[in-house]
Amino acid sequence: MHDRVIRGGTVVDGTGSPRFEADVAISGGRITAVGTVGPGREEIDARGLLVTPGWVDIHTHYDGQVTWDPWLTPSGWHGVTTVVMGNCGVGFAPVRRNDRDWLIATMEGVEDIPGSALHEGIRWKWETFPEYLDAIDTPHALDFAAQIPHAAVRGFVLGPAEAESGQASEAQIAEMRAIVADALRAGALGFTTSRTSLHKTAAGVLMAGTNAAIDELRGIGLALADTGLGVIELADEHLRVPEDLAWMEELAKSTGRPVIFNLSQTDFAPDLWRAGLAGVEAAGRRGVPLFAQVAGRAIGLWLGLQLTAHPFALHPTWTALDGLSWEEKRARLADPEFRRALLADQPRRDADWFQAWLVQSWDKMFVFASPADYEPDPAASIGALARASGQSPAEVALDRLIDGGLLYFPLFNYSNGNLELLRELHGSPRTLLGLSDGGAHCGAICDGGVPTFLLTHWVRDRTRGPVFPLEWAVSRQTRETAAFYGLHDRGVIAPGYRADLNVIDFDALALEPPTVAFDLPAGGRRLIQRARGYRATLCAGEVTFRDGEPTGALPGRLVRGARPLSGPG
Repeated sequence: MHDRVIRGGTVVDGTGSPRFEADVAISGGRITAVGTVGPGREEIDARGLLVTPGWVDIHTHYDGQVTWDPWLTPSGWHGVTTVVMGNCGVGFAPVRRNDRDWLIATMEGVEDIPGSALHEGIRWKWETFPEYLDAIDTPHALDFAAQIPHAAVRGFVLGPAEAESGQASEAQIAEMRAIVADALRAGALGFTTSRTSLHKTAAGVLMAGTNAAIDELRGIGLALADTGLGVIELADEHLRVPEDLAWMEELAKSTGRPVIFNLSQTDFAPDLWRAGLAGVEAAGRRGVPLFAQVAGRAIGLWLGLQLTAHPFALHPTWTALDGLSWEEKRARLADPEFRRALLADQPRRDADWFQAWLVQSWDKMFVFASPADYEPDPAASIGALARASGQSPAEVALDRLIDGGLLYFPLFNYSNGNLELLRELHGSPRTLLGLSDGGAHCGAICDGGVPTFLLTHWVRDRTRGPVFPLEWAVSRQTRETAAFYGLHDRGVIAPGYRADLNVIDFDALALEPPTVAFDLPAGGRRLIQRARGYRATLCAGEVTFRDGEPTGALPGRLVRGARPLSGPG
């Protein structure tokens, strides 16, 4: 008798092959049979439902949250059974005791995770990266893996002040190389860094590693060559991708390890992504493991008066309310004189240019409606609505925001007013799905639900262009993402693979509206988004979520290093 049987579902097995009806038998945390099988001690009736591998999300930032949240939400709500964290060069190890606050300020600024929540929630039990892995290796509802971040390594070797502004000596590069090699041997899946000017600390300075010499990256990259382990992941400066392709390809070639960089479209150079795509495809033809990581939808900001960004965030009239509660702010908003003053105000002249552009880009802001439209028609923008109504854009926006409403701002990948460029990017074998940022950007971005979006929008609901086959969407975030990080024991429904699975009511599958919650440690704020339609999610053969709610089972563990497939498959 099997431990558990998922009976009679429509299996989409993660390989890209056509779906088929079958039972899936599970014993000892692994899939033991697919087809017509005998009884199980527990059975899940999946007739009329999809059965897929659990999603593998390779771009998250749960590095602190993993120490206090065994469910790793929002990812856990969306059928994700493995997350990879430590992206973009930020994380919490290695670290000296006196530098913990500095790393928190880096994460707070770069990834918009409340510093108060990190201070309250993290229980520090480490200094080195291997000690960090030991500390977080505790039961969770899903598996998780870590990468070693450049900022932390740099701070550990150079000290925080020098790490942010100075260049490393040969001896310091050699020390960083040794630290990264030790981390990889202990189980880190890769080394990550950032070179984008968008990544600043809470103090407003570029995070450590942004301007590090390329020779430093080459030197650290030798750790991956020495060990034959890991991936190099980086957030590059978007406008510099074409000129950086050469050294990124050289880094992949010299180390023999995959290098993957974030590729997105920006309004400031809307066709630049084509050079990035051409670069990785040319590298592929030369046999060099250079790849681009692309988002599942526009990287969109949610704007709200309770959130990090909104059209009035830089208005002195609004910033004068800092320190007041939301209820007190709402009372002020109800005052006609305050409203008139707010609408007549302008952003501070000393504001960062990017922030100033953001809060005045009315044709990029869209009214939120339920269900959320992630591919909105430009004719529905705040700017377009204002022109049609004769109101000012600020008036239209404030009317939508004043009672806690939200606006959607597709920041990246939406210069053309649609998602066609993402369809083209995802059609390339040299790109991977990523950039969900699960656990991060708590007050501005809510993309941890992208795995659900891939099945709903890109397979079932899209009306403004072609869709993808269901089998492609499943493989895209299971076998492909798992295999890239060497996790060959998951992402496919076949005997011998881990029993990380989803049972999905595809017709009912839907994203809930984003909402603001104050459920982080110290009452920290975050945007959350749940889903409907996940009847059951299994990790290592145990049901961890049922109808979107945790069951209490915690079979998930830290994944240390690449995982070969053991047994048939």
